[in-house]
Amino acid sequence: MFKSIGLIAKRGDPRVKTALENLVVILKNYDVDITIDAPSSRLLAHHNISVAANTEALGIRCDLVIAIGGDGTLLQAARLLAKHDVCLLGVNLGRLGFLTDINPSEMETYLNEILLEGQFIEEDRFLIYAEVYRDGHCLSHCNALNDMVIHRWNMSHMLSFETTVNGHFVNQQRADGIVVSTPTGSTAYSLSAGGPIVHPSLNALVLVTICPHTLSSRPIVIDGDSCVHVTITQDQSGQAQLNADGVLCQELIPGDRVVIEKRQHIRLIHPQGHDHYLTLRAKLDWGKGV
Repeated sequence: MFKSIGLIAKRGDPRVKTALENLVVILKNYDVDITIDAPSSRLLAHHNISVAANTEALGIRCDLVIAIGGDGTLLQAARLLAKHDVCLLGVNLGRLGFLTDINPSEMETYLNEILLEGQFIEEDRFLIYAEVYRDGHCLSHCNALNDMVIHRWNMSHMLSFETTVNGHFVNQQRADGIVVSTPTGSTAYSLSAGGPIVHPSLNALVLVTICPHTLSSRPIVIDGDSCVHVTITQDQSGQAQLNADGVLCQELIPGDRVVIEKRQHIRLIHPQGHDHYLTLRAKLDWGKGV
């Protein structure tokens, strides 16, 4: 079972301090080593626990990392920890909480089940990896648990781009951009842009065009092992951006090519009895008023 627990907390939220303090008190009742990343440790006045330099250092030292905040906090942790064989558990202080599914008031109950009784559900979620090429050279790279988004930036007109999958030309479009989403991210930006909800256990990628200048454009679900190329066309004026889970990765100019494919995995921990469809009903208000 888990013997070394890492902690990472959202900064800038006054509720986090209390939840983090309570979590440390609870964890000290178990026979586990506790380590917190340096930025989060500043939220605790007197903690007497080990401090790691950053989130990635937690992946080296711990076999379970608990993220306190919202889905954004867990997404950031997943991107940094994906290279390590570590499990990730989320405590929800955000709004939706598709990934962080433990409320602060339930921490003690669920941690008893997870740490003492070994009762939990483990899910393997894959991340996607993007490389940006300009004139044949790789400029930058980034990973994402939810999605990669290529969108127009400093221009009032639409973005023009071409998409290929496994070397096969799909289309050339004029739109505000395109979302390449994992099943995990199908309830995020992809959903807002009109994409389908994909069960997180499926090996699939979703391509969703953002505000396309055509009535025939529809989301496409492809094999998860596909390699997607998105190229900004040469006749495009102005710049675009590549964002990974909402974080800026690279500014794009005409001719730039973004290569996106599945790479790395993260192991998500849920309380016993976790129900994906119950989460969808609760977060998306399905059935209200019926």
